[in-house]
Formats: sequence, C-alpha cells, structure tokens
Amino acid sequence: MADYPVAGNNVIEKPQYIGDKVYINDTQYFDHVPSKAWSFYIGGYQPAQKWLKDRKGRTLEYEDILHYQRIIRVLKETGEIMREIDIKCNSN
Repeated sequence: MADYPVAGNNVIEKPQYIGDKVYINDTQYFDHVPSKAWSFYIGGYQPAQKWLKDRKGRTLEYEDILHYQRIIRVLKETGEIMREIDIKCNSN
C-alpha cells in the first residue's frame, strides 16, 4: 500500500519519484510506490504520473489520496498479472 505519512498542505507542486517515494511537494509523499507502478504505461500514458501532473497546483483531499493509493495498487497488481501471463506463455 502506498502510505501517505506526512501531514501538510497537500498541494501538488512538482511530482517526483525518488527511491520508492512519490513526492508531491518538498515534504509530502506517497511511500512504498514500486518503480514499476510509477513508470507503468497504458496506451502511451503513465497513469501514476499523469494523474498527479493533471492536478498540479491543486490540494489533495482525503478522497483524492485514497484514489491515488488505489491507482498505485492496481498498477502494481496489473504488472504482477502481466508477468505471470508472460511466464506461462513463455513456458509453453
């Protein structure tokens, strides 16, 4: 789960991925974000990045934080399912 451990103003300034953290500003971040979820592509877009960039300058509400955590979880699970499919297809 992508934790959101630091209280603050929740304003998205410049989303950055550093280590396993997605910073939305200088002090606040989502923790435990796998790099594969951050860089995952769907139809030419990287949803984990695009969602935040589309909201630059806005304040994240509680529901927004929960929604972004779900996005990260789904991207992570999708990547895992795709790897399992690749393994099964390549073993036949």
